[in-house]
Amino acid sequence: MGIIIYHNPECGTSRNTLGLIRNADIEPQIIEYLNCPPTRALLVDLIGRMNIARRDLLREKGTPFSESGLGTWTIRQ
Repeated sequence: MGIIIYHNPECGTSRNTLGLIRNADIEPQIIEYLNCPPTRALLVDLIGRMNIARRDLLREKGTPFSESGLGTWTIRQ
């Protein structure tokens, strides 16, 4: 099974992660998610496979998260 990275080339964390994967002599499949956004079904599948809460997937740092009031929302199952 290969590695897939949902990548944003403008994001330092994403670039660093891609570099770590490549330093392990692995060439992942790269999906630039801003150009090819995942479907809701794919996001639900990925979150389930990661075994994390949906809220844990949200990035807060460097985003308009705080200003939008998203921190007060409840996520429906």
